[in-house]
Amino acid sequence: MGSDFLLEAENLVRTFGSTRAVDGLNLQVRSGEMVGLVGPDGAGKTTAIRLLCGALQPTSGKIRVAGYDVPAQVEKAREEIGYLAQRFSLYGDLTVKENLDFFGEVFDIPDKEREQRSQELLRFAGLSEFQNRPAAALSGGMQKKLGLACALVHRPKVLLLDEPTGGVDPVARQEFWHLLIGLLREGSAVLVSTPYMDEAMRFNRVIFMDHGRALTQDAPRTLMSRLSGRILELASDSQMAAREIAVQDPEVEDVHSFGGYLHLRVSSAEGPIKRIPEKLASAGIPMTHLVAVAPTLEDVFIQLLETEGNENGKPIHSAA
Repeated sequence: MGSDFLLEAENLVRTFGSTRAVDGLNLQVRSGEMVGLVGPDGAGKTTAIRLLCGALQPTSGKIRVAGYDVPAQVEKAREEIGYLAQRFSLYGDLTVKENLDFFGEVFDIPDKEREQRSQELLRFAGLSEFQNRPAAALSGGMQKKLGLACALVHRPKVLLLDEPTGGVDPVARQEFWHLLIGLLREGSAVLVSTPYMDEAMRFNRVIFMDHGRALTQDAPRTLMSRLSGRILELASDSQMAAREIAVQDPEVEDVHSFGGYLHLRVSSAEGPIKRIPEKLASAGIPMTHLVAVAPTLEDVFIQLLETEGNENGKPIHSAA
């Protein structure tokens, strides 16, 4: 394991009985880098985060945080970790300021420094005017920001955030991401888990997970480039009927719903663009357009799920 990274995992495995919740995960995160664990519920993201922060013991594999081996040096490692759990885990009957002060005391920050740090974090998180409000009375988005502020009290080098924007409104999600971008400029190493494909574009690298395994990892635009020229968008008022026609084309590999459209993954675009409108017209099915579009990360993930299913002899996943 190299020394250029603040967070590393090598062949990380965690089993629960016969279930491999995390199955051979490898990851590395540098200072000033944000990496995303992306996948559906049950993919192993939360288990991976809990392993990395020392809350769970690995079945096998290696973890290193800011130069410390976990679990052997877990107490030292935790001094360098800021952890934000998926569920609200602060003290609801304490005020915003009291929560910050409490976590400052947990990390033995001297009184004067703790007060200064609390005020810095209140301004950073936009919570200064709410510092006397009980945490339980905050909105979901404000609770997430308070959770992040508390995780930063001790100036950790590594941030582990488990679905930090789950259950909050779009405006609060945007505000939260702006806070994270500011932390990257300060040199933090950030690992975020999320089920949201639109959020994955914000990461330096994406690790797609399913059933405990990392399907692939790379920069978002590099992943999308794999399907360049191979995604067609079909718009029709009779979407289900149009789908039945599209899947029969010999060069169409997959069809799935994408908002109000269908995304067709093709081996080559030229043939389907010519044939499918003709077949739809013959069947009396209306079509607004059929055009080549840039691939999305969702398109990439669906292809990876299919490839994984084929390699393991499992049923092919379908998002349609």
